[in-house]
Amino acid sequence: MKSYVLTVTCPSTRGIVAAVTGYLSEKACNITDSSQFDDQKTGLFFMRLTFVSEEGEDRLELARDMEPIATRFGMTATFHDSDERMKVLLLVSRFGHCLNDLLYRWKIGALPVEIVGVVSNHFAYQKVIVNHDIPFHHIKVTKENKIEAETRLMEIVEQSNAELIVLARYMQVLSDAVCKKMSGRIINIHHSFLPSFKGANPYKQAYERGVKLIGATAHYVTADLDEGPIIEQDVARITHAQSPDDYVSIGRDVESQVLARAVHAHIHHRVFMNGNKTIVFPPSPGSYKSERMG
Repeated sequence: MKSYVLTVTCPSTRGIVAAVTGYLSEKACNITDSSQFDDQKTGLFFMRLTFVSEEGEDRLELARDMEPIATRFGMTATFHDSDERMKVLLLVSRFGHCLNDLLYRWKIGALPVEIVGVVSNHFAYQKVIVNHDIPFHHIKVTKENKIEAETRLMEIVEQSNAELIVLARYMQVLSDAVCKKMSGRIINIHHSFLPSFKGANPYKQAYERGVKLIGATAHYVTADLDEGPIIEQDVARITHAQSPDDYVSIGRDVESQVLARAVHAHIHHRVFMNGNKTIVFPPSPGSYKSERMG
């Protein structure tokens, strides 16, 4: 038997669920989980199904035989093999909390991906990466070599067949060209103080203003800096008794957890683009535990 994930996006109308589930039934497929959402404002319908093909049918054959249904409903339907691990490229600068968290989750199996490499504009985490038997790529970035640096980055993406780029506190702004080429395939994490506290030491600025909530946002990267469609967010409550260093520690914990959950949702095909926002379906059975580990 083979396990698959089917993602569907199409204009909302009657009969979609019946057509899709009926097709899978005819193909001797057993549905194990189903989520759907009908956005009445945009007129779009979103659905995610996990199922088992009892006859082990190839996903390309499943997709080919479903084309008449997809055409009928104006549907974008994609079959994903549950056993295939998404190829992920990590980017990091000087702050390693998100990187180390992702590596730990990957190592214990809580984040089932294939890390094809780590790119950094510094050497701070080279030894850590090499010790994990992961390719390390140093790309120095300056105002003068910005174009050359991005060209090298995209070469690594193509050579490694990376399907997702994760900015694990990578402190460089990507060009509009890269954002457009990798649209929906770059995830970034940042603290929740934007746009109130910009620049250096945002946590110190927040401390001086007596902020009572520290949060983080994970989103897809677009040409608009830190304004892409949001995937995941979280907050932690703090008090007047905590120091600026406490703010930083708490903030890093929240950032790490939020980024890991966003990546987890993406690699399991639970995130759907819906204009400037996203539809994020809950974890299916068997994946919820791994998402909450650590």
